[in-house]
Amino acid sequence: MDLHPLAGRAPIPEMLVDVPRLVTAYYTEKPDVSVSSQRVSFGTSGHRGSSFHISFNENHILSIAQAICDYRRDNRVDGPLFLGKDTHALSAPAFASALEVLAANSVEVMVDREVGYTPTPAVSHAILTFNRGRTGGLADGIVITPSHNPPEDGGFKYNPPSGGPADTSATQWIQDRANAILAAGLRDVRRCPFAQALGGAHRHDYVTEYVDNLASVLDMDAIRAAQLRLGADALGGAGVAYWGRIAERYGLSLNVAHDQVDPTFRFMSVDWDGKIRMDCSSPYAMAGLIALKDKFDVTFACDTDHDRHGIVTRSRGLLNPNQYLATAISYLFANRPGWRAEAGVGKTMVSSSMIDRVAAVLGRPLVEVPVGFKWFVDGLLDGSLGFGGEESAGGSFLRNDGTVWATDKDGILLGLLAAEMLARTGKDPGEIYGGLTERFGAPAYQRIDAPATPEQKAALLRLSPEQVHATELAGDPIERMLTTAPSNGAPLGGLKVVTARGWFAARPSGTEDVYKVYAESFAGEAHLQRIQQEAQELISKVVS
Repeated sequence: MDLHPLAGRAPIPEMLVDVPRLVTAYYTEKPDVSVSSQRVSFGTSGHRGSSFHISFNENHILSIAQAICDYRRDNRVDGPLFLGKDTHALSAPAFASALEVLAANSVEVMVDREVGYTPTPAVSHAILTFNRGRTGGLADGIVITPSHNPPEDGGFKYNPPSGGPADTSATQWIQDRANAILAAGLRDVRRCPFAQALGGAHRHDYVTEYVDNLASVLDMDAIRAAQLRLGADALGGAGVAYWGRIAERYGLSLNVAHDQVDPTFRFMSVDWDGKIRMDCSSPYAMAGLIALKDKFDVTFACDTDHDRHGIVTRSRGLLNPNQYLATAISYLFANRPGWRAEAGVGKTMVSSSMIDRVAAVLGRPLVEVPVGFKWFVDGLLDGSLGFGGEESAGGSFLRNDGTVWATDKDGILLGLLAAEMLARTGKDPGEIYGGLTERFGAPAYQRIDAPATPEQKAALLRLSPEQVHATELAGDPIERMLTTAPSNGAPLGGLKVVTARGWFAARPSGTEDVYKVYAESFAGEAHLQRIQQEAQELISKVVS
């Protein structure tokens, strides 16, 4: 990975997005559906793109919103729709476009009381709170966000009544219907003026509902009693109105940074590749927060829609996501007596094997699924999963009584959990993770991107273990080769190769001409590098 000269430093002026030009392009540029990059495309987290590239424009949002209305009618989802947006510059115009279509289709829309910003987990929590005990008139939701993507990007994702990310059948239907609407020149789009749409929307107090319910999922009394010095970085995102309310409601000594909205995000440190990216798990983007690690007992940050977490401790600095997931799992399952004894641990196939070792010692079932938080939704809903997490710094877990909290990733929750750990154990998450490494070993983990043609990416998607003739990886016998998830048989969309001391997984990117190689070794950095090298050689050989 070649680092940009400014990685970890403040951006220079020419890096800042031209917001007026970006918003103008949203309304003036029109997508051509014959060009694949300009079509609606739902990945693992909805449709994303930029108006500069004609991949996230007004016509896209009008079409997707109408497709969701059609999907709701076909699937008899007739309750209110909870609509949220983050602080990216394209989120506000997309919010207006979507609301115009939803209102014209007679959808009862719930917007923030102040028409402000709403984190992804607050939307999920609101859907589930409304639907609790109901069998009809169920609610669903839309979150307008490209997550931690650069400031010029926009995103749009649908959450069905389950409260979490929509499954592939739903997103494929919505994607295909939206592209058909685009191709037909928007003639099927129903739309009314924005003032009329906003006037007819219901105001919902997302902030109070979410903040007041935190005591049902965390030990807020213990955090307050410990009198910890806490730091939270809102990164100018959708939680700007939440952190102060949390501190006030629970009497916490919480210093909040970047709780003002700036759509250029000029306060960020530049990420590894020279882009401004609100990635709270990146040591480069989080350089400013890491520098403050000795000022607070524990510090946490969230990405722009607050579904991802970054945890900074005095003992270890910024924990990488895998380290914190393993730490959270080891703590939670030992400190949640209200959870079912058989409640399992959910992880994705590209997350650390440290989680496997922790789950085994806890005596909990390990539920290993493909990439995407959607795979944890059902387990969190029925309580058969106590925790679900993925290596991209996303996770959620049950309330103290074993019932569902949210079925989407919750960065606020995972941040405050770090404070609970310190309050109740006297050790910060870095120290707790150190104990895990003493017991299980210290894994080395990294994800890299390797170039691939579209044909090679397609071949990797179709790969079967029978096509791989290697018997060893980095000097160790290969024990398993997987193209489907052990727990549910769903396709990985690539290949995972496992040995006793390490593993790698390779998956094609959905947006770039690269494939991603995730690798881990319990035998040190040199062994990890050998796994990575042999993985790329193996993949290049079998897909060529």
